[in-house]
Formats: sequence, C-alpha cells, structure tokens
Amino acid sequence: MSHQRHYVERRVSISADPIDLAAALAKAGLDTTYFVYEREGEWSVALGAAFELTADVHGVHRLDPTGKQSWTGGDCLVAVEAALASIPLRGWRAYGTASFEFAYLLHRIEATHGAEPLLYLTIPQIEVRLRRGTALVRALIPDELERMVDFLASSDRRHAREMSDVAGLPPVPSPQVLPVTVLETTGAAKYKELVTAATSEIAARRLHKVIASRVVPIPAPVDLIATYVTGRRQNTPARSFVVNCRDLKFAGFSPETVLEVTAKGQVMTQPLAGTRALVSDDDENARLRAELLSDSKELAEHAMSVRLAFEELSRVCKQGSVTVNEFMSISRRGTVQHLASRLSGMLQAGNTAWAAFQVLFPAITASGIPKREAVDWIRRHEAESRGLYSGAVMTVDHDGAMDAALVLRTVFQRGSSVWLRAGAGIVAQSTPERELEETCEKLQSVARHLVPSEFAS
Repeated sequence: MSHQRHYVERRVSISADPIDLAAALAKAGLDTTYFVYEREGEWSVALGAAFELTADVHGVHRLDPTGKQSWTGGDCLVAVEAALASIPLRGWRAYGTASFEFAYLLHRIEATHGAEPLLYLTIPQIEVRLRRGTALVRALIPDELERMVDFLASSDRRHAREMSDVAGLPPVPSPQVLPVTVLETTGAAKYKELVTAATSEIAARRLHKVIASRVVPIPAPVDLIATYVTGRRQNTPARSFVVNCRDLKFAGFSPETVLEVTAKGQVMTQPLAGTRALVSDDDENARLRAELLSDSKELAEHAMSVRLAFEELSRVCKQGSVTVNEFMSISRRGTVQHLASRLSGMLQAGNTAWAAFQVLFPAITASGIPKREAVDWIRRHEAESRGLYSGAVMTVDHDGAMDAALVLRTVFQRGSSVWLRAGAGIVAQSTPERELEETCEKLQSVARHLVPSEFAS
C-alpha cells in the first residue's frame, strides 16, 4: 500500500564479537525501550518504539504517535492479529513479552490482574541484526540510519582495540554478589512445604505434574547488561536476551523455546524436563548423565511432557504431520543438563502462529499437566505472581514467523528490587529435598555471573 512506511537499510561489515556490539547498542538505549534477542547465532537489537501493542483483560490496544486504537470483545489473539495487520509499515518485526499470567486469560481462569499488560509487543524505530562479520542496520528515518551506522562503526573499532590490548590474558572472573548459601536457604522451608502440597494434590489425582517455583531476592544492585555479557559467555542457552521494557529490566539465558514458527507454517516446540547438575569434573558429569537417563521419575516426567506437547500440536497442525524429531537427548544448559525432546508439525490451513501460541503457552515445562489445572494451582499456591518468569520473550515477523523463548534462568530488576526465580517439576515421586536442590542448580546458571553495578565499566 502506498501510504505504508518502510525501513531504510544498510548492511555493514563488523569485526567485533556480535554480543559486545549488542551490549554497546543496548547501553546506548538505556533511557528507552530496548530488546536484545539472540537466536541461532544472530543478535537482534531493537531500539525505541514506533508502534506498541498491549493486551489485557479489557482488550487489545495499539499505540503510536497518532493515538490509540482498541479491539475489545471476542478472542484475544484474533484481536492481536488484527492489531498487527493494521500497522502501516512494511517489513516489520515486533519484539515483545508475554507474562505467565497471560495464561489465565487464554485458559479462562478467573483471577485478579495487576496494571501491567499481559502481552506487550513493540515495533522498533531502529533495529540492528548482528552476525559474525556482518550487521544489518534498519531505521525508519534516514538520519537515524546514518547515526546508527556511525555508532556501530565506532563501537566496532573500540572493541577491536580492546581485544588486541588484552589478547593472551586470562579472562577476569566475574564478581560474586550472592553466596551459594543464600540460594540454598532463602525460602527453603516454604518451598519444601509447597512441594509437599503439590505431591498431595498429585496423589489425589487432581494433577499429574506441576512446576513449583521460588524467589531469591538479590541484596545488591546489578548491572544487567554486564551480567548478560558475562553470563552468556559461560552459558549455552537455546535463546538469550536482555530487555528494558516499561519499568522492568531483565536478562536471561533461556534453556528452551516455547515455540518456533516459520513463515511457511512449520511449528516446533522443545520441551525440557528432567535435570541433573553440570560440574567441572567430566567423569562426574558422565555419571550424572547416566543417572538422569536411568531415573524412572525423570523419565516419566519427561515422557508426560512430550505426550502433552504432541497432543497440543495435533490440535493446530495438519493431521499426520506432527513428529517427534528428537527424543530424550541430553541438552547442556549452563550449570545443568536436561532431558530434551523436539517436536514439529505443519499448521492446518487457516491457522497461524498465534493459534499455535494459544495451545502451547505457557510452556508445559513451566506449568504442568493438565495445563489448565496446573496453572490454576500455581495461581492459588505460589505467594508471588510470576510476571515474566516462565512467560515468554518473543519476536513476531510480518510474514507470520514467530519465535518465543521461555523466560527461565533470568535476573529481574524493577526499581531498586532485584531477584532471581527458579522452579522444579513436581510429580508423584518428588521429594522436597531433591526439588529444592534442583532449583539451586538452576539458579547457579545466573547467580554465579551477577555483576554488581559498581564493577561495571
């Protein structure tokens, strides 16, 4: 359409590590909305907001400089699609978040919601997609494109000089702000009670599995961008991200995706369930791996998750297209190793990525089985609302593609409050002591890389 705006683009060469340039771009956008999202070797950086879209219990709302439009009534995700289709911009990519509590709306669970939107999407004013050796710079205003190309070039030169200055030197260990004993003891007694409550409901056959989580406050201010860079160099996530969105900042190393949808309609999901620690000793890791692969409790928990994922995909995919592409392999994710499977299918005609999102969100491995009952159990039993923890960070493209990372292994910051959160899958054979230990193993993926604000350059 002739009235639609479009991005101006330029591809440039880079020599620095994409993660360093992504961090530099995020720092440059500290006073505005930014998303850094890593997927399969590409760091995408979104700066500023040309269009914003929010969804809550009252409807879907699109905001831009011309004002606000709303879609109310009917299906929420149909309204989200309509709002995105109304955006007068070619070639857009939206970046956003879905809180765990969005599941209450999708699964029609009566609940009290706060003021925060349950779904938030932004289409940036400036976008940079970084890969090893190259960067694609996009902007809605030509002058902003030139400014960003210049900034990227200067940052690239500076990081190249810094790397040459420190070549051959050992890496500097990251400062620690949280002793391991804090992870082991904070809320431990209440968490064990939560696990016991969950196993009681499972014994009563009201649930098969539920993920119970706990919060660990951080006593010192943290530099989120420095923590992200430090932690990413030591983690092996499926996706990673650092975000400044509204009044919340967070950085994380997601072990799995909620879903991945291609422009051609292939949808994939990647449940991880079953956990053992990763340590510095290879022989011990091999022993723990063998233990994981032979543990009846872990195997049953994982198999239940894969079965439900298969059923969910079958609801939106062509008959006979759903396949288990990978079953019970081992994925190494930072300080833990998981049983991992991958499933895929082709969307039925008329279904979109949002139809897949509706059945797959929240992730089985962050909610439970049956999903609706598990989500409601979490609402009733956990002391704090989850917010983005076990929700999703996502990208949505104009051509129908979608990529949504599960928000785990993440540090959150709102105002002066900083916290971590971790959970474990509770099944009939669970014990409070082992599930608490598992949360500690997961928390270490982030906790050992926290960089206090005073240490950041």
